[in-house]
Amino acid sequence: MKTYEILFDILSRESDYISGEKLAQELGISRTSIWKAIQHLEKESIHIESIKNKGYKLLSGDLLIAKKIEETAPIQVSFNPNCKSTQLDAKAGIEAGNPANTLYLASSQTAGRGRFGRSYFAPVQGGIYMSLHLKPNLPFQQIPAYTILTAGAIYKAIKDLTLMEMDIKWVNDICYKGKKIAGILTEAITSVETGLVTDVIIGVGINFAISDFPKELKNRAASLFHEKQPITRNELIAEIWKDFYECDPDELIYLYKQHSLVLGRTVTFCQNDKDYKGVAKEISDTGQLLIQLDTGQEMWLNSGEVSLTSW
Repeated sequence: MKTYEILFDILSRESDYISGEKLAQELGISRTSIWKAIQHLEKESIHIESIKNKGYKLLSGDLLIAKKIEETAPIQVSFNPNCKSTQLDAKAGIEAGNPANTLYLASSQTAGRGRFGRSYFAPVQGGIYMSLHLKPNLPFQQIPAYTILTAGAIYKAIKDLTLMEMDIKWVNDICYKGKKIAGILTEAITSVETGLVTDVIIGVGINFAISDFPKELKNRAASLFHEKQPITRNELIAEIWKDFYECDPDELIYLYKQHSLVLGRTVTFCQNDKDYKGVAKEISDTGQLLIQLDTGQEMWLNSGEVSLTSW
């Protein structure tokens, strides 16, 4: 780990002040290097109090540390401190020949996007933005329901770490008390020669501890935590991907269905420029949503062809 990451790790374990001299001795570096590391952490929105003759004390904030995540989850982590979009980072990684099972991670994005090319709010602090690269090399019909599996893993990780109950809005949103706290964007790359899906990128954005939202989002978006966070972003990220890889897919699909916001409710949607209304009856294991229309007719909806407008 880098000096500032090791320093943060030490401060996060201490409940009291720790002197610069003690820190320098523990890390085997100069007091000047300690001061520079403190300055770096403050630029990362980590609040550290410094008192003469007492030392340093961590007040708030957490730091994304790739090594911490890799200790728990079976992935490699590539962190970009100046990220436009983790989806773009993943695509660049694929072109560069980086191995699969690499997580492209950032604490903020300047050009993030959601489904249908919508812009994605990603402030400088308090968020988690990540994209996992997989290489399934399978026909499209055999591709696992990655969006559903990821949503199930996010639900399970939050529940296991915090006991907080989340809801899942079909097909790719995680909600808390009726407001969105996370979204998933899954993209695939297909080989023209073989017809196989060679690469999949699963993008995830989580409002971990965001204090303020734009006016247009305040009624629809929320943050998982506010002033006090009982867990770190590193812990949540590691737990999500550990569950994604190690849990039985049937368990994650079950959790997805069990905590659906839409099942049994009236929904409206638009398809081919025509408005429809009906009751959400079932979610298939592949992620399709069965709607019973007001006319009695039943329709299966695919995630890529509609956007739910109300529920």
